[in-house]
Amino acid sequence: MQKIMLVFLTILLLGSIAIVPLAAQEDNFEPQWWHETTWYLLFVRSFYDSDGDGIGDIQGIIEKLDYLNDGDPTTTDDLGITGIWLMPVMEAESYHGYDTIDYRQIEQDYGTNEDFQALISAAHERGIRIVLDLVLNHTSDVNPWFEASVAGDSTYADWYIWEDEKPNYVGPWGQNVWYRNAQRNQFYYAVFWSRMPDLNHENPAVTAEIYDVGRFWIEDMGVDGFRLDAIRYLTEPVVNDRPILADSPDNRDYLRAFNDYVHSVNPDVYTVGEVLLNTPNTIARYTNENAVDQAWDFALAESIIAAANFGNKRDVESRLNTALRTYERGDFATLTANHDMNRLLTQLQGDGDKNRVAANLLLTLPGTPYIYYGEEIGMMGGKPDEFIRRPLPWDATPETGGFTSGTPWQALEEGFESRTIAGQIDDPDSLLSHYRNLIHLRNAHPALQYGATIPVDSSYRAAWGYLRYIDDETLLVVLNLDDREAEDYTFDIETSPFSEFTSAEVIFSTHDAEANLPMLNENGGFTDYIPIDVPLPPYSLYVIRLR
Repeated sequence: MQKIMLVFLTILLLGSIAIVPLAAQEDNFEPQWWHETTWYLLFVRSFYDSDGDGIGDIQGIIEKLDYLNDGDPTTTDDLGITGIWLMPVMEAESYHGYDTIDYRQIEQDYGTNEDFQALISAAHERGIRIVLDLVLNHTSDVNPWFEASVAGDSTYADWYIWEDEKPNYVGPWGQNVWYRNAQRNQFYYAVFWSRMPDLNHENPAVTAEIYDVGRFWIEDMGVDGFRLDAIRYLTEPVVNDRPILADSPDNRDYLRAFNDYVHSVNPDVYTVGEVLLNTPNTIARYTNENAVDQAWDFALAESIIAAANFGNKRDVESRLNTALRTYERGDFATLTANHDMNRLLTQLQGDGDKNRVAANLLLTLPGTPYIYYGEEIGMMGGKPDEFIRRPLPWDATPETGGFTSGTPWQALEEGFESRTIAGQIDDPDSLLSHYRNLIHLRNAHPALQYGATIPVDSSYRAAWGYLRYIDDETLLVVLNLDDREAEDYTFDIETSPFSEFTSAEVIFSTHDAEANLPMLNENGGFTDYIPIDVPLPPYSLYVIRLR
């Protein structure tokens, strides 16, 4: 009761600034390692080919790890990545790997289990954690489990969802989900595709097998966690004679039990879930109920892109306030593109300045950031999926881009020669250098990694900012989202936890300027504050340390 009264009084005192998450006010918040991590989403097939067969492989990742992080904290020429999410690496039927055949074997196109263990060792030596894409919902239809189930093997007969007659309902987004198998003369359930039948997670034997798969990759192979694919659809409990096909409480209970299990194997393991929605309230149920450690806020991702596209803070400001109200502190992840979305620069119509704005937001806003491979050099590509998963161009070598000495499994994007790692890595003004500088900034400042957040009010649509703070560090992030100079603008905050600032210092900027000191009122707020002594240049970013 005392804690409830304290929260109530805090809300009354803070007034309109109740957008600050309550958990941010707690002194007992202890960040986990994943809160401090900047993640890189890597598609093995397209990263680097070490043997000339045109397909990226695990040895190729090992060869290029120093590009991501060389393990030396005194150097700044690496990208600064501290975590890698690997798209599926288990033996699978399709090129993308989301239709698993063997849950304990590395995809033969990529190498061997021993290669993977060498990657884990090399990454850990450099301070890089690795999480593995784990597909719990379904398998390939050529997985031996499904083949045995089709054949009527008593061990596997009900490892999948079978019905004698086709049920009279469709899938969670109106699609057909029931497919007839002639050999068994029954219908099986497959929410995504007929070639990817859903596992029956109501069967304890399936659950036990899935648990042991998790244990295998943690204990035997050394992974640091899992990205859990399509977690909305694992169970289909029947309520009032109708199945709940997505986001049921039963579904979250199942995930929470799995999450508890993998943490019992190793308490330091991290789970991040794909809840593909733009409704934070539903997503937050998974994190707030400990079904996963984090989940992506796709609504915030959309708003970051909109802010960069249109030079307006309105949508991203609203989405940030929603995130701060909805999630407990630090338990959501952010991104601007992934393997299912059109590439960021394509969404921004090829505008590199807007790409920098999106990066500014991604790497200074709250939430754990994920960068899709190639985003740091401005790779482009739109659907179909193969075109947003093309090989990474390391240099301007015709046709191969330095990705392979053979023929790439997929042609590189047209015009890739103007956007390569070799062409940008030594250019201080390149997009790659911009990402690298921002990542190193974030790595150096815990306030940007997991600090509490107070958005500021701005009198101009494109000028925006927010305070990020922990006990011993307070940073003010100042942005101009637009292609026009921001001159007549002011910043305001009604209240804050602070009583006085004695100095203001620019510690990161895209343009030269000096910082002005905010004068705090009796509520810790400020009015008519102009943080920089010059108008904000187009697309600019300043990070100011307040003492």
